[in-house]
Amino acid sequence: MTRPRAVVVVALLVTIAAGVVGASALNALSLNRFEAPGSESMHARQELDTRFGTGSPNVALLVTAQQGQDTVDSEPVAAAGRALTEELAGYPGVGDAWSYWTRGTPDTLRSGDGRQALVLAWVPGDANQVRREVLPALTDRFTRADATVTVRVGGGDEVFRQVMGQARQDFLRAELVVLPLVLVLLWLVYRRVSAALVTLGVGVFAVAGALALLRGVVEFTEISTFGANIVLVMGIGLGVDYGLFVTFRFREELRPGVSVADAVRRTVASAGRTVLFSGITVAASLSVLLVFPFPFLNSFAYAGLAVVLAAVVGATTVLPAALALLGRRVLRRTARPARAGGFWLATANRVMRRPLLLGGAALLAVLVLGAPFLGVRFGLPDDRVLPASAPVRQVYDDIRAGFAAEEADAVQVVSAGGTGAAAGPYAARLSQLAGVVRVDSAAGSYVDGLRTGPASDDRFTGDAGTWLSVVPSSARLEADAAGLVAEVRATPAPFDVVVGGYPAELADYRDGVTSRLPLIGALIVLVTLVVLFLMTGSVLAPLKASVLNLLSLAVMFGTLVFVFQDGNLSGLLGFTPTGSIEPSVPILMFCIAYGLSMDYEVFLLSRIKEEYDRTGDALGSVPVGIARSAPLVSAAALILAVSFAAYATGRVVFLKQLGVGMAVAVLVDATLIRGVLVPAFMRLAGRGNWWAPRPLRALHRRIGVSEAPSTPAAEPEPAGATR
Repeated sequence: MTRPRAVVVVALLVTIAAGVVGASALNALSLNRFEAPGSESMHARQELDTRFGTGSPNVALLVTAQQGQDTVDSEPVAAAGRALTEELAGYPGVGDAWSYWTRGTPDTLRSGDGRQALVLAWVPGDANQVRREVLPALTDRFTRADATVTVRVGGGDEVFRQVMGQARQDFLRAELVVLPLVLVLLWLVYRRVSAALVTLGVGVFAVAGALALLRGVVEFTEISTFGANIVLVMGIGLGVDYGLFVTFRFREELRPGVSVADAVRRTVASAGRTVLFSGITVAASLSVLLVFPFPFLNSFAYAGLAVVLAAVVGATTVLPAALALLGRRVLRRTARPARAGGFWLATANRVMRRPLLLGGAALLAVLVLGAPFLGVRFGLPDDRVLPASAPVRQVYDDIRAGFAAEEADAVQVVSAGGTGAAAGPYAARLSQLAGVVRVDSAAGSYVDGLRTGPASDDRFTGDAGTWLSVVPSSARLEADAAGLVAEVRATPAPFDVVVGGYPAELADYRDGVTSRLPLIGALIVLVTLVVLFLMTGSVLAPLKASVLNLLSLAVMFGTLVFVFQDGNLSGLLGFTPTGSIEPSVPILMFCIAYGLSMDYEVFLLSRIKEEYDRTGDALGSVPVGIARSAPLVSAAALILAVSFAAYATGRVVFLKQLGVGMAVAVLVDATLIRGVLVPAFMRLAGRGNWWAPRPLRALHRRIGVSEAPSTPAAEPEPAGATR
């Protein structure tokens, strides 16, 4: 590092420029729906649009009769309702609109007490167009109250428009808390403000750089707004992790008689290489999200890869230059005497003396914590991801309380070649399915297999085709929406049909995600096995790392089920449990947590392997390596856990899940996993830790990467570990 000052100045300028470019990326990111491209439900949506000029309603107006009016059937309220429907139908961007007063006053569009009724509308277009261009002005226009009625705006797109807005506010508010909090914690670790600032600076560099990279990526592909949230979460996390590792190593190398320049070179040669391996591992775990054909999940991969790249560059280029300038000022003012022991060394030695007893106890604790995951139920998100104070949440609380059916969430059955006359018997069969309130078709409306009246309008016939609207009860949607979709699809039809509607779209998305989970898990494990083999030359060590990482993830998922599915601690955390977990967030958390867990594993393995290469002692190297890496891992884990916990204060359930689940995963991983299970396993494996078949050993000598061992500042002794 010959010109560190120039590197730091350039890095500051790049960070500022990246921040400016990254700020523009926030407006270029896309909004997404929970939908599976190419699925049956997407085909049904297209058929409804092209053949019938309509679609599943994504806007709803909840109309409430004011005091002084009898019901929504009184003439003043009915006149206001018809006028409101006509006004909404003519609003720019609205493709179709209907209501209780224009559809023959069906009971499903009126509350049980008769005081409320619904106006439904279909606004065509993608999520960006609907939520950014149409809904803001539409919501302002139609949220009103007069002497006759009050009107409030709901609908699926309005729900997630408010979710996105609230999530952005929550993330920014959390970051304002996290940054100073992390700085204080770093100072407590280093007891040097300068070291704390440059470490946090790596995190800021990672965030700014990643956002700037995303700004370039959006020119070629769609990136969800949640990508920016991932950058904020992972940028600080990885940046601080890598900054801690490099700075710890620099302080260790900066021994008496060693120049600052030599210490920087040794740090980059050892810690820098480990950071690179860690970055590759985290990037690999996130890149598998590209296997999903869903732009929403692909966005997490692009964001994660951008963060890793920026964090690795910051830790291996910018940070060494800053450390070269700071020199010995990163050391504590009062040097602590080198100790041949310490808590982590004593703990590792204690575990290695009784690996079966202590390792078994830790394994049992991890399995108990992860056991609730066995009862996971993947479900579909709704307005309850928002707090009870959110306007659209209040609309749906009233709908759930007052309406027996969910006509806005009807299952749509579309045929390109069927006729209205042939639809009658089919509609009758569909109306007999459990939880179906009514089926509307060109042949009439059917309830419990019986025709109750003619079709309320001619909307169910179109250009060489027909469609049926299967209206479910609120209870059936709440209990098993995906099951209802499956039953509708399994009911024999007299003509070819495709089944869509909001429940079908969510079910297809859920099935598309969950069906790929085994493939995703296998790819992540395979890629990390390869990367860790290249680092260690061992077959067993990567396998052990993958198994232990999966154990820490099991704890995280068990926590999600125990808290967010089953509702424990819901009062304390301030959310409404729905009895299921939306699958996208756990998948995102899996990739982040797996990457961070492997991050710690790489740090720990690198120190153990370094000691093993230096001494050839397969057992004695374990507690020594743990003693040197554990202070770093525990400090990083504490800082990350506190940072993630800050997100649990958000008002969106997705954010709470991320905060609670990740905090638990990081703490368990740094304590029970790395502190107990790792030394127990490595004690039992002995020299097998570094075993590989002869062909693989030859392959590792040719393409693997290893580092020359660095002479330690102080030599912690195993203190009784059996050799």
